[in-house]
Amino acid sequence: MAKLFRAAIMGPPGSGKGTISKRIADRFGLQYLSSGHFLRDCMAANTEAGVMVRTYVERSMLVPDHVMTRLMMPRLEQLMGHSWLLDGFPRTLSQAQALNNLCQLDLVISLNIPYETLRERLSDRWIHPASGRVYNMGFNPPRVKGKDDITGEPLIQHDDDKPEALMSRLRHYKDVAKPVIDLYKSQGILHSFSGTETDRIWPYINSLLNTKMHTQPSDTFQTRTP
Repeated sequence: MAKLFRAAIMGPPGSGKGTISKRIADRFGLQYLSSGHFLRDCMAANTEAGVMVRTYVERSMLVPDHVMTRLMMPRLEQLMGHSWLLDGFPRTLSQAQALNNLCQLDLVISLNIPYETLRERLSDRWIHPASGRVYNMGFNPPRVKGKDDITGEPLIQHDDDKPEALMSRLRHYKDVAKPVIDLYKSQGILHSFSGTETDRIWPYINSLLNTKMHTQPSDTFQTRTP
């Protein structure tokens, strides 16, 4: 029986979860599942679930726990034979408990980034709404200012990314994330990383995953199919 490896990554807005998740998925062959990407796919496909999600997104509201769980659980059940990395789920204790009822995580990565760094990153962040592609004017700018590289459509800056809204978002994240972090800490699977630069944090995460995934021969892990 193949040994599965299941992990999740947590962090506030602008913490670099997406960048680090992509590196983990590419380096270790894990199936990457971003709840944000999944929700956008549902909305783009105009499924019943997507229509429901859109009612919250268009009002700039967080998708409630019962909706997120209803959407994510069937997708995770489809991936039961694979090793994966979750980004953006579980976000709350209720979601974490629902996930626990499905499977036991092997590792949870928590990113702790200083407020000033998050403020700088988010003030430079522009997004292509339809795809969710993210650009940063400081280190990952679009080829044409204000335009998506692939479609040429206009980029936007979320009101939530502006400094006046950021503190409220971070406070909400900390309040909601603390019980989740405490749960995974009590299970002995939480590993926290602090810093201001993703490239400086990455080697430590890479080393941790190398250790965790090579405690048994690497070919015992079931990774994603090509």
